[in-house]
Amino acid sequence: MPLLIFAVTGMGGVGKTALAVEAAHRARARGWFPGGTLFVDLRGYDDDPVTADQAVLALLDALGVRDGDLPPTADRQYDAYRTLLAERRDRMLLILDNASDPSQYLPLLPGTDHHRVLITSRDRPDALPVRLINLETLAPDDSVALLTRALHDTDERDDRPARESGALRELADLCGHLPLALQIAAGMLRRRRHRDIASLVAEIREAGDATTVLDHGSPGTDLYGRSLVLRPVLETSYRRLPPEQARLLRLLCLAPGTETDTEAITPLADLDPESVVLLLEDLAARHLVTPVRRVNGAPSAMRWRLHDLVRAFGAGVVARDAGLREEGDAARERVLKFYLRWADAADDRLRWLPGKPVPERFGDRGQALAWLDAERSGLVAAVGWGQEERFAGAAVRLAQCLGEYLDWRRYFDDWIAVAKAAREAAQLARYRLDEAIAWDHLGIALQRAGREEEAIDAHVRAIGLYQAIEHRVGEATAWNNLGSALREAGRAGEAIGAHRRARNLYQAAKDRVGEAMAWDNLGSALREAEREEEAIDAYTRARDLYQAAEDRHGEGRAWHNLGIILREAGRVEEAIKAYGKDLEICREFRDWYGEGQTLSNLALAHKTAHRPAEARAAHLQAADAFTRANALTEASEARAYAAELLD
Repeated sequence: MPLLIFAVTGMGGVGKTALAVEAAHRARARGWFPGGTLFVDLRGYDDDPVTADQAVLALLDALGVRDGDLPPTADRQYDAYRTLLAERRDRMLLILDNASDPSQYLPLLPGTDHHRVLITSRDRPDALPVRLINLETLAPDDSVALLTRALHDTDERDDRPARESGALRELADLCGHLPLALQIAAGMLRRRRHRDIASLVAEIREAGDATTVLDHGSPGTDLYGRSLVLRPVLETSYRRLPPEQARLLRLLCLAPGTETDTEAITPLADLDPESVVLLLEDLAARHLVTPVRRVNGAPSAMRWRLHDLVRAFGAGVVARDAGLREEGDAARERVLKFYLRWADAADDRLRWLPGKPVPERFGDRGQALAWLDAERSGLVAAVGWGQEERFAGAAVRLAQCLGEYLDWRRYFDDWIAVAKAAREAAQLARYRLDEAIAWDHLGIALQRAGREEEAIDAHVRAIGLYQAIEHRVGEATAWNNLGSALREAGRAGEAIGAHRRARNLYQAAKDRVGEAMAWDNLGSALREAEREEEAIDAYTRARDLYQAAEDRHGEGRAWHNLGIILREAGRVEEAIKAYGKDLEICREFRDWYGEGQTLSNLALAHKTAHRPAEARAAHLQAADAFTRANALTEASEARAYAAELLD
């Protein structure tokens, strides 16, 4: 029968030894190993790891063979060791801790299947068949519980965990939920008994690297007498990497976002996809990266995640070496070029109208949205690189490719961050037109987030910049957006003036789509001012212009607004028909939020027409659409309205 071997693997500091020792204690208590436990620390990641020849001497000593009884040669020592284990009738557990290479543990395996072996290692042992137990970092709640228990074990009166629950959770996040880091943080908090948890959080945030702060304040050693330090754990793992793996790990630490697609890592590394996948798999076997599998995805479509502490460590290695910094900057330029190419194509697909050139790669809107959804965190982070002059131009262009998508998906916080970063990058690069665009986009994002006064200021700044460079279409767009912000702020009269100014500028430029937008927004301002017939005329003009330009999405928006004003004017059946036209277009474009809005208004129209069953059905459909759009508040409200109609 084959020997039953277990291996506990995971990154350094994840708690492999603690788990192995705790499991051994519990197994002994249950009588599973009446012969006892043999434990040897192979120190596989130290500068001077324990060899198998050295370890067998320690194991023989634990078995009572020492001094004059010790065989004179290594071969005979192994023979004696295996003979003793074979003769032992009571089952034993052998723990081979902290192994880095098969040569450390293969000679130590018993020659019998009677006993059990538990190996711990940062590297996945592929040299023999084992039952793997891969340890990952703790769940956030478990991290908080560990910190709380560590403080209360020392002083049960310590009220900081209850008093500073938010800071405690933030500290756990900054530690990356890694048990070693959490232990060190707990020790620091015990020593700083009269200081707030928030002070340690602030210290780590200011340093930008948790390893620096935690190692500086490390309380010493753990229960096993090992030093509680983070950076040496990461350094030893890094130093043992072959050059190609070390290079890729460094570059991955510079990649934007929390996880990166294999396709994006290929330009980052400047290697062919097959070589990249092989290197990533090697790093995953060493628990330095974590593969994030996609459903039915090929290896080339897989995403890869770095632990936050590994990322901070690797970025620090690069920052301290001029040659590595240049290597990293060149890699980031390649990634920006990759993101810009495909974000531009995805944006073109989202904005595509019949008659325009078909964008590359993305066959339909769904494919474009799926790619943008998957890459969103990386795209947003990459725009932030524009704070460095080398990347400013590309970051500005990337930001302009993301506005439509972020608005569509209602990621307003991301859009605000992207617009601010683009504005600062444009200022750094002295791109006045791009700065105006960034101010205008920032205004739209702020308005969507309900920050109307800030939005008004942003649009006014955009108008001033457009006027200074005599860019009339841009100025028209900014006036149009200013009008929308003014209307949301309750200043309908000023909004009407802004939209008329925009309409006139668009007409002068013969921009039919722009003119349609201005008429549509003018209709909303007139409706707000209770000028009903003028609003109906404005929406109708907008619809006709959109239809002439074959802008289906704009046409749907005009139909929706026309439905609202027709219902308010008592023309309910006409309103229902208008909503129906908009619903067709929303579903065509997978505009879930727009579909939810239209269905909600359709429900109101049915309610006005005394058709409660149809109204309830529309509210329930609206709830489903809002849920798909991640608008959970609106979804809850729609369900509540539907429930009211049951009474």
